Amino acid sequence: MFGFGKKEAKTPEDRLAELQKKKDWASLARAYYELGTAAMDQGDLNHAQLWLHRADTIYSASDAVYDKVGDKLVDDCSDRIGTLEGEDGLFYNAILAEIEEKAEELNDVQDRVWGLLSIARLVKLGERLSKLPGCEALGELDWAVDMMFRSLQTLPPAEEYQRLMDLCNALYELNGKPAYYTGEIQAPGGAPFQMFDWNGMFGVEQVLNGYTDSHLRLLSAQSQEVIDPTAAPELDAVACALLPDYYVRTGAEDLNEVPQIKAELARIWSDYEFVRDRFTWEEAAEKIAAYKQLDILA
Repeated sequence: MFGFGKKEAKTPEDRLAELQKKKDWASLARAYYELGTAAMDQGDLNHAQLWLHRADTIYSASDAVYDKVGDKLVDDCSDRIGTLEGEDGLFYNAILAEIEEKAEELNDVQDRVWGLLSIARLVKLGERLSKLPGCEALGELDWAVDMMFRSLQTLPPAEEYQRLMDLCNALYELNGKPAYYTGEIQAPGGAPFQMFDWNGMFGVEQVLNGYTDSHLRLLSAQSQEVIDPTAAPELDAVACALLPDYYVRTGAEDLNEVPQIKAELARIWSDYEFVRDRFTWEEAAEKIAAYKQLDILA
């Protein structure tokens, strides 16, 4: 009569939290994969993108986890991600395609400054995430933005180059650390922001790693007065502060209508017009200083 002994079914959120607590990464990857396939089969491409990329990130970071989840899951997950990459209407794809198209009108320095302006808007969030164990490197974004901006004008001393290289390596190593899959911080006026929410737009930490790696290659080539074709700008950095995974995960139905995303898109296109039409080092420095004070989630 009173339902003694009955257990309420676990929600997907409860199941994910339980697996995160256990640090059962293979089962967590499977759970994300199952959520992603269900969303994709229902035509919910944003959630399919969110969950399938989380599954891929986990099993790709560890050979042991990869072996546990098995080739069948990995192959299907990869095929589905490939299908999603061809969906023109998917927010993630549409924004990156527009950025790449507009970048054709810019030169190398303009491309780099455009990306750096976006990275500057992650400084405050990076500082807060750097308090999570193993994520201390994100507290270096403030220094790194300034260093890379200065070094576009004048070659840096060797010790600054080495420090940026150390940061580049630390950003690469973030993926695979427990805090990347489990850590979260409070967000202003909303649901907690998970470190894993950086996984969107092809992994913000990997985009930052790619941007710094490209910058290091550029500086190395310039110091030797040669041209390095592998030092091309990392255009994905322009979109790094959109953070669509956070808004999809917390319930947004239309990413184009999320106030924070609309504000960030306005900044992206405004920055584009600035670097294309009226760029000066002085105004760029002012923009970077202001952006570093911005709480991107507010």
